Amino acid sequence: MTQKLAFIGLGVMGYPMAGHLSKAGHEVTVFNRSPAKAQQWLNEYQGKQSLTPKDAALNADIIFMCVGNDDDLREIMLGEYGVLAGLSQGKIVVDHTTTSAKVAREMALACAEKNVLFYDAPVSGGQIGAQNGQLTIMVGGESLHFADIKPVLNAYAKFSQLLGPVGSGQLAKMMNQICIAGIVQGLAEALHFGLNAGMDCAAVIEVISKGAAQSWQMENRYKTMLKGEYDFGFAVDWMRKDLDIALQEAKQNGSTLPLTALVDQFYAEVQSAGGKRWDTSSLLARLQK
Repeated sequence: MTQKLAFIGLGVMGYPMAGHLSKAGHEVTVFNRSPAKAQQWLNEYQGKQSLTPKDAALNADIIFMCVGNDDDLREIMLGEYGVLAGLSQGKIVVDHTTTSAKVAREMALACAEKNVLFYDAPVSGGQIGAQNGQLTIMVGGESLHFADIKPVLNAYAKFSQLLGPVGSGQLAKMMNQICIAGIVQGLAEALHFGLNAGMDCAAVIEVISKGAAQSWQMENRYKTMLKGEYDFGFAVDWMRKDLDIALQEAKQNGSTLPLTALVDQFYAEVQSAGGKRWDTSSLLARLQK
């Protein structure tokens, strides 16, 4: 069923996600802080451009967002010309930004004052997943209308799941990033070890990827890691932002995350070496310097 949608934030993730919604036949209005990017999107997909988040939200039944961080979300939602100013009763807001659970709850309360439902729905799968429409979406919010938004999410998701009340999506994303940090560090150390031992690392990976050591990171990143190429996927700057959110949440809920804290510092070293925009597999570069 065709719906009137707004998509706010046309970055490396939001741009293709909004494109999938358009290709699925929905009426999509986009907003981006740099209008040129929105115009570029319109040159590629069918839709409309709005000059403010408020205007984008006015005529949309569901408003999707994918911006940078907590402060960006507050500005887009609560500013004078923000989404909240354009919302009316019965609308739904779906936020794909990776944020703290705290700000997700703040936005949900602000929406509730207008009888609007808010879902925090961070994604996993990176830029390639967004481009291919193969993202995994972790959702927090009321079950009341999740069945209404899930078919729309399917335009760019291979799997989406409601995990609990608002904030649950962000907490799940923190768990996701904690897992990735440890897995990538283990893969980097294994390749570092193998290279120093004179092994044919590609041949070794072909073998061990068929066993218990297998992971998405191993299968999709080892070749570029061995070549010293780190221009693929999620940037170190963004990973550190996500890990900081997880570490702050851990302090509040009493969790101990020694490995996560250690890998976060390793990423800080990568940043200092000029790798801010390298992808997360660049942990090997730190070991091979």
